[in-house]
Amino acid sequence: MPQTATLSSKFQISIPKAIRASHHWEAGLTFAFIPKGEGVLLVPVPAKKDLKGFAAGAKAGEYRDRQDRY
Repeated sequence: MPQTATLSSKFQISIPKAIRASHHWEAGLTFAFIPKGEGVLLVPVPAKKDLKGFAAGAKAGEYRDRQDRY
């Protein structure tokens, strides 16, 4: 059965403990809200230190340029 939460009068939602524990989410974590159709996707925003090496091996020359657009 899916976990549920209720929007409070202060427009706050508590994330159920089972969800927080399974994703190892701690207090103070920042989230991004991404609209998806009739719903919204809740995604934790990674810290800058966690992004180090994320694009290792990427080559700046291998991207689409505006020259191929009409």
